[in-house]
Amino acid sequence: MASLTDTQKHFYNENGCIIGLPPVFSAARVAELNGGYAELTKLLRTGESPKEIREWHESSRWLYDICSTPQILDYVESILGPDFFLWASNFFSKAPHTPETVGWHQDAFYWPLHPHNSVTVWIAFTDVDGENGAMKVIPATHKSGLLKHTRSTNTDSVLTLELERGTFREDAAVSLNLKAGEISLHDDAIVHGSPANHSERWRIGLSIRYSGTNVKCDLAINPYFKAYLMRGVDTYNHNPQGVIPAAQFGRLERDHKSIEEAGKEEWHGGY
Repeated sequence: MASLTDTQKHFYNENGCIIGLPPVFSAARVAELNGGYAELTKLLRTGESPKEIREWHESSRWLYDICSTPQILDYVESILGPDFFLWASNFFSKAPHTPETVGWHQDAFYWPLHPHNSVTVWIAFTDVDGENGAMKVIPATHKSGLLKHTRSTNTDSVLTLELERGTFREDAAVSLNLKAGEISLHDDAIVHGSPANHSERWRIGLSIRYSGTNVKCDLAINPYFKAYLMRGVDTYNHNPQGVIPAAQFGRLERDHKSIEEAGKEEWHGGY
């Protein structure tokens, strides 16, 4: 296994993201990943979309094992240090010619977490590029702190809280193009979003969120939060501990609460 090099860590710290790492999953393993994804989608109810497969690492051992892939954890440890936990996972799938976008936003705005010490790993289950709606980031915006978000329902975005125009340079956006089996990593405060899928191809990716053990969730906002220690020790014991699931594929039956879903416009937890 390989951790990030000093040069790669410097790039991440300066830009708030990184791609170009060796594939974590081989072509054969990618086929297995997509087979497992298909099994999870069978658990969706009529009218639900794959974005409902959220935090199912709490109910599906198959998904939990992906989140605890040693190579991924080595990269995360390079950024967060030796003590960190898993707390979220979510599929972001765009069917061919779907108009849905993800508006410009910062993840940290949505999460009632303090302090700022989180990283997202994005696993490409399919090739992703500008044509089928790859994620775009504005490099170095993670250094700006939290920017103003406003609520809008007049949008194609799956989010209703989006960044106000003029708070960042959209022309500086970089597309995080990935081949199936590759990953990207990004900081929870980087400005990012994704366009619609105008192609004939699916765009399927899994995001996984990790935080240092010093990070605490405000349970008054999200009482369902569960932390799964991935590496090291948790001397803080800030958060409820999750239980590793026994079922290979299982549906999670519980609510989710971000700032948006809690009906709040913002959260000042000392970011």
